[in-house]
Amino acid sequence: MQIIKREVLKEKPVFDNKLGFGRYFTDYMFTMKYNVEEGWHDAKIEPNAPVQFDLATTIFHYAQGIFEGMKAFKRVDGSIGVFRPGENWARMNRSAERMCIPQFPEDVVEEGLEELLKLEKDWIPSLPGTALYIRPTIVATKVMLGVHASTEYLFFIILSPVGSYYAHGLEPTKLLVEDYYTRATVGGTGEAKCLGNYACSMKAGEEAEKKGFDQVLWLDAQEKKYVEEVGSMNMFFVIDGEVVTPALVGSILPGITRKSAIYLLQQNGYRVSERRVSIDEVVEASRCGKLEEAFGTGTAAVISPVGEFEYKGERFVVNGGKMGEITSWLYDNITGIQYGKKPDVYGWVKKI
Repeated sequence: MQIIKREVLKEKPVFDNKLGFGRYFTDYMFTMKYNVEEGWHDAKIEPNAPVQFDLATTIFHYAQGIFEGMKAFKRVDGSIGVFRPGENWARMNRSAERMCIPQFPEDVVEEGLEELLKLEKDWIPSLPGTALYIRPTIVATKVMLGVHASTEYLFFIILSPVGSYYAHGLEPTKLLVEDYYTRATVGGTGEAKCLGNYACSMKAGEEAEKKGFDQVLWLDAQEKKYVEEVGSMNMFFVIDGEVVTPALVGSILPGITRKSAIYLLQQNGYRVSERRVSIDEVVEASRCGKLEEAFGTGTAAVISPVGEFEYKGERFVVNGGKMGEITSWLYDNITGIQYGKKPDVYGWVKKI
């Protein structure tokens, strides 16, 4: 694989608790191109620099693009680990199929990522809760106007050293249940990680922030009855000793941290249900004292406790506004595997 070195390296930020999320970017990126004649080709690592696009490029007009979110960790033994990258590549190719983007060779991008991480190993922070965020993306690059799938694409991977996704770290989040705006529908693109899903969620997110909430908790589009997910996380509730998470019905992103959490809980004797869960069930459980915990799972936040939520003007406090025992156990075990503090008995970490 071709590696093009840059003449002057960037000055690195201070890797402390003020690092934030997605504000700094490393020296290099991985790129690969596609056209009909050559397929995916020209895979290389090159300096991370602005790329020029014609204003008629397809991505700007029809949002034919997908991405993934992954993390590389500085482990306690000094090695670099990436959490379940094969799951991300497989999900990205599923997103590509939904968005009429050609399937990419997973082995090539995995090799590209590994070479990129070796080159950028000094950009990986080591403080607890920090990591190197990995953003693989595909965008349509054909210069044309017309609602048709592009015949040219750019695949790129950029890296960003990050701290906690939320400014308040592991303090419980506050959610506003959204019962007007819609994020995704069954038959739509909710189960794909595509650009438009995030654009259409911003209005509700801004209104929630103005009211003092961290995120929006989305309901299903058809009945506004069933809980789906939070903008950056899959959702879990602990109701009367049972861990419940919304079933993947086609409008919810199949999260990799979600999948890992379910497996860990089941392997350790917890009762876990993947089913449709109505907001009325959650509210009733809260009112009668059976809603013991609530938390979200995702690559960016890993495990995020939920301390309260609001629905139709009524606020509900979960577990006294504190992180619960199951939430804490999950966070400790998943991050323990990621950072090498606990044995990786499931083979989830790819060491670089």
